[in-house]
Amino acid sequence: MRFRLLRRRLTISAPRMAVRSALPWPFRWAVAAIVLGFCAAIGLWAFEFGRDIAGLDGSSKEELVHLRTELTALRIELAEVKESRDRAQSVANTAGTLLTTEKTSQERLLTQVKQLEAENHTLRDDLGFFEKLIPAAGGEGVAIRGLQAELQNATTLKWQVLVIQANKNAPEFSGRLELSFSGFLNGKPWAALLPTGALALKFRQYGRLEGEFAVPPQVAVKGITAKVLDGTSVRATQSIKL
Repeated sequence: MRFRLLRRRLTISAPRMAVRSALPWPFRWAVAAIVLGFCAAIGLWAFEFGRDIAGLDGSSKEELVHLRTELTALRIELAEVKESRDRAQSVANTAGTLLTTEKTSQERLLTQVKQLEAENHTLRDDLGFFEKLIPAAGGEGVAIRGLQAELQNATTLKWQVLVIQANKNAPEFSGRLELSFSGFLNGKPWAALLPTGALALKFRQYGRLEGEFAVPPQVAVKGITAKVLDGTSVRATQSIKL
């Protein structure tokens, strides 16, 4: 029903009708072209006006090209700076490696120098000790040529004894070495022998013995005496003071 009513309103059977004269289609196209041209002119004017406001004129284009050129140059310069930095970093790394190697070599040399100093000190001691091996003029028989003693600390006394036979073709000597220590204990005289007793001594040209003596508490050692015994007889003796 509604469809019929709607169709009556839109067809010639409608209650009211209006008759208008229609324009020919060429005029319609002309009017549409004029309207479109007018709209295009307005759009072009708006574009030009907006470009003027934004400053995008011919000089701006040249400036944009110039800025792009400068940007390219800056990128090239940045690449060169990065390359220089990489070379400098490589040189710095190489220098650090060389410095570490030199430091290690220096530490190794210092260690070697300390070892050489210790060996030199030992050699000087041995040289001074063995210089006493030279027989004295006119000396014969067994003799004590070197008796040394040194306090390492308050409780340890280190001693050395060198015994020789001055004769060139001397027979082998077999005997004993007796050491006695003297000093004071709480202001009173004190004396003691090696805890192990006399030491066996056997040599042909020279014999060297050394050791340590444990000093008792509150004892001040003032002297040491060495005796070379052949059975019950004393063949040589020497005393030193500390």
